[in-house]
Amino acid sequence: MATFKPDFIPRMEGLDALRGFALMGLFLVHMPELYELYWAHPTTDPTQLLWHNAMFITFAGKSFSLLALCFGVSFFIIMDRAAKRGVDFTVRFLWRLALLGLIGIIHGLWYRGDVLEVLALMGVFLVPFYRLKSNTLLIVLGVFFLLQPLQIFQIFSALNGADWANKAPGFWTATTPDAYLTGKSLLETIRMNWVDGHPFKWSFMYESGRLSQILGLSLIGMVLGRVHFFGQPQRFIQFRLIGLVIAAVAALGLWFGKPALVALMPTSEAMFMPRSLWDTMLSGWFDLSLMTVLMLGFLALYYSFAHGLLNLLAPVGRMTLTLYVAQSIIFVPVFYSFGLGLHATMLQSTAVLIAIPAFIAQVIFAHLWFRAFLYGPLEWLWRAATYLTVKVPFIRKAPVV
Repeated sequence: MATFKPDFIPRMEGLDALRGFALMGLFLVHMPELYELYWAHPTTDPTQLLWHNAMFITFAGKSFSLLALCFGVSFFIIMDRAAKRGVDFTVRFLWRLALLGLIGIIHGLWYRGDVLEVLALMGVFLVPFYRLKSNTLLIVLGVFFLLQPLQIFQIFSALNGADWANKAPGFWTATTPDAYLTGKSLLETIRMNWVDGHPFKWSFMYESGRLSQILGLSLIGMVLGRVHFFGQPQRFIQFRLIGLVIAAVAALGLWFGKPALVALMPTSEAMFMPRSLWDTMLSGWFDLSLMTVLMLGFLALYYSFAHGLLNLLAPVGRMTLTLYVAQSIIFVPVFYSFGLGLHATMLQSTAVLIAIPAFIAQVIFAHLWFRAFLYGPLEWLWRAATYLTVKVPFIRKAPVV
């Protein structure tokens, strides 16, 4: 059993607040998505589409990307703090990832869209890159993975007549299992999440390029941790401003120029995948550019006049794991057939208007929780299991008068 030695290095509240912001965006996507059941009967009402599109254009793909980037930052911080104590944390970090994967597998039995398992696996690929000393090389590798090399290879293969490359990915034609929509048994939902939802999630993550994106963002996040982007924010004021302008121009260019860019890719009835993949890649790069706008815009406000307001999200960022799991535990039964089954009747506007006060309640809960405790409940359990000891401090001690 390892001896647990707590560190007393102050938390980077800017990183915590950004992680809380990412969790907020993810929740504001999951709710109108009805925890993936929206796609069984998407709305055609113009007003409801406005609500749906407002959430998805703003946060879908962006919040998830922000979490992946923050994951890379946290990875470096954990490894670096251990190294400064003279400890090689590699093996224990791999054990930590295995525990996260286990939490994700269990959570995935409840909600097939769980991302913890995916982050855990992709975290394994980060470990070898930690020993690379060149930040430039790490950024180049990160950009390489963000450019979706596998999809580029498939496009070129399809253009050259490869049959395999002109086959549509499986998730394009996948249907929502009836167990989620009409079944009344929780056990039936759990079984379907494992036998159908689990393979569906991984095929989607691979075929859509999400795995490559997660690795690229995590590598860039590791560099941000290494250069103290969050630890010494005053050094990067000009960088954040320039980056914000560049990202905004890129986002606008991709938004308005996408139809023309898509049309550049040849297509035919027999060779339809190159244009479809190119369309998907452009959408992914738009998401990344808008994610960068959201991140740098958030930080610009956080380190200026809006600090007091945005810092309210910091406690949420400190218990992201707990709140992420709790969100699905509470709201999956609202939409799924084993619970209230409101997937067919819940309006997009209603889902969003429920999500907003629900997230405010999570913010309040996080603030109250950390008055008495040092970690969120799942965060404490994860940390204790990482060190194989229950001696990790949990209850906040009252100040000595």
